[in-house]
Amino acid sequence: MQAGAAQPGRLEGELDLLLWVAVPYICLAVFVVGHIWRYRQDQFGWTSRTRQLLEHRWPRFGSPLFHLGAFMVIAGHVVGLAVPDSWTDAVGITEHAYHTTAVRAGSVAGITMVAGLGMLCARRLLNRSIRLGTDRSDKLLFPLLSVTVVLGITATFAHNVFGAGYDYRSTVSVWFRGLFVLQPQPEAIAGAPLLFRLHALTACLLFAAWPFTRLVHVWSAPIGYLVRPYLVYRRRATTAGATPPPGRPRSAPGSRRAA
Repeated sequence: MQAGAAQPGRLEGELDLLLWVAVPYICLAVFVVGHIWRYRQDQFGWTSRTRQLLEHRWPRFGSPLFHLGAFMVIAGHVVGLAVPDSWTDAVGITEHAYHTTAVRAGSVAGITMVAGLGMLCARRLLNRSIRLGTDRSDKLLFPLLSVTVVLGITATFAHNVFGAGYDYRSTVSVWFRGLFVLQPQPEAIAGAPLLFRLHALTACLLFAAWPFTRLVHVWSAPIGYLVRPYLVYRRRATTAGATPPPGRPRSAPGSRRAA
């Protein structure tokens, strides 16, 4: 009986090591090595590959909503996962104040990001030209990103908005920080609610897919927008009395340009 009882516990421990130690480190290694490979082999593909010229109505609203929500979500995850609760207590932020602010701001950020992502996905599905131009990396990225975002906001609403509340800073955050200091604690996240575990697992897979998708543009787009010259589009003059561009003399009536 004792040997039979120990067997399930041992298998469960091995599964926890696989899911919460091996998989995160493998995904992190792919994230780092993949970026190096992508930069060395595909610098010209280091872009978001926008198709705004094909259809620009949906991105006008969807893209700003998605990026604004994404920035807010990333900032919230950095504070919630990387900053221990002892640090926030040291600066006078109580756990109740942090929890209330995190739930409200996280809900707004999540809804904003989901709305923007929904518009972008709908544009890709409903517009035939854009749908036909969707490559294999986008077919992987959009479903994986959608599942990760939906799981995260569902976990927040299910446990911290309509539920009794769940303190992920004492479980998921401890596991997350342990990975980066090379002291993994799989038991810290193994007992977390299923939605939080699924969200963490899909997030790891998203980081592994990151270097091979259009997400790489986040490392260069902000800097590029600051240093690159802006483009000015001018309509070509078609009337006889149109003002010529600066530096070009106005042609006399009836004159012809020499061949």
